[in-house]
Amino acid sequence: MDFVQRTIDLARENVEAGGRPFATVIVRDGEIIAESPNLVVQTNDPTAHAEIVAIREACKKLQTEHLTDCDIYILTTPCPMCLGAMYYCSPRKVIYITTREDYAPYYKDDRKYFELETFYDEYSKPIEERRLPMVQQANEDSIKVYQRWNELNS
Repeated sequence: MDFVQRTIDLARENVEAGGRPFATVIVRDGEIIAESPNLVVQTNDPTAHAEIVAIREACKKLQTEHLTDCDIYILTTPCPMCLGAMYYCSPRKVIYITTREDYAPYYKDDRKYFELETFYDEYSKPIEERRLPMVQQANEDSIKVYQRWNELNS
C-alpha cells in the first residue's frame, strides 16, 4: 500500500466533508495501525488534530504509550502540539509530505495567540513575555503530588 497516497486521500476526503486539510496514518510492519483526518471542526475539540487522534488510537490498540516500531505519515510538518505528542510516543520515523511554507498561501490558522510562522519563537521567550497570559499561583501542596508519584514508582 502507498501510505503517502493514503494520507493525502484521507486529508482530501476530510476537506470534501467540511473538515480541515490534515491527515495522519500510522504504520507498523507494513500495516496501518491507526489513521485519522483532523477532526477539530467535526468535534469542536481544538486538540483533535490528525496526529493526536491517530496516536491515541494506535496506542490504545497496541496497549502502549510507545510507538517505537511504527512510522507516522503526516500531510505536513507538525504543529507544536503534535510535534510534542510525537516526541512522547517516539515513533521510529515521521514522514511528512509537504511543508508549512508550501501550503501557507492556501491555509491559515485562525487562533488568538497562534500563528505557525511565529509560534516556535514563543518558546524561547520568558514566560512573562509570551503572547498567552500566564501567571504562577504557587502552592506547596502541588509538589506533594510528585513526591507521592515518586514513592509509588521508585
